[in-house]
Amino acid sequence: MRFGGVVALDSVNFSLRERELRCLIGPNGAGKSTFFKCLTGQYRLGSGNGRVLIRNQDVTGWRTHRIVRLGVGVKTQVPSVMNGLTVEENVWLAARRILEAGAADDTVDETIGILQLGDVARRSVGELAHGRRQMVEIGVVLAQRPWLVLLDEPAAGMTGDEVERLAAVVQRINETAAVVVVDHDMEFVRLLGSLVTVFHQGSILLDGPADEVLNDARVREVYLGERAR
Repeated sequence: MRFGGVVALDSVNFSLRERELRCLIGPNGAGKSTFFKCLTGQYRLGSGNGRVLIRNQDVTGWRTHRIVRLGVGVKTQVPSVMNGLTVEENVWLAARRILEAGAADDTVDETIGILQLGDVARRSVGELAHGRRQMVEIGVVLAQRPWLVLLDEPAAGMTGDEVERLAAVVQRINETAAVVVVDHDMEFVRLLGSLVTVFHQGSILLDGPADEVLNDARVREVYLGERAR
């Protein structure tokens, strides 16, 4: 993937198993967000620039809405909730895209329970603090019952307690779905305890367990520095 004369991604090979949890990390400009957007159809690969396969379906060049219809849930950095509606209404509308009304009602109850949003279920999303809004956005994704969930910086702007709660939610999601998380919060990555893929200069620098990767000298050098100690 190129942007003018800049090569944002080069020779990246990545595979994910059913119900695997994987974190993508790397410094700004490393290529992880570009890679994420190629997976989700936000950026479309040109002819001869590689392929994206989801459950053996070649989705190269597909737009995001077509990829979502395969059972892929996508939470981007751009908010996807309606501030004037309640938490319940946002989640219900998402559920109704694939379910009948009765089943959608059940899914709303289940989703709000998983995300621990019961105390704000009938409040307008626009009234909520940032961390709760992030959870509602994840709820909108979950209500469509995806088998693959892609989360772009879900922990951004959250407090320490909210990050811990989010890690537990992601692990719960991972019981039934594969999950890919792009994030800068190293404490969040540690809490997830998953395999980690490190991007650097448009390529994959390293893959491995979280503790091993976060303690690797090369990773410290290119990204983490003092924050990893």
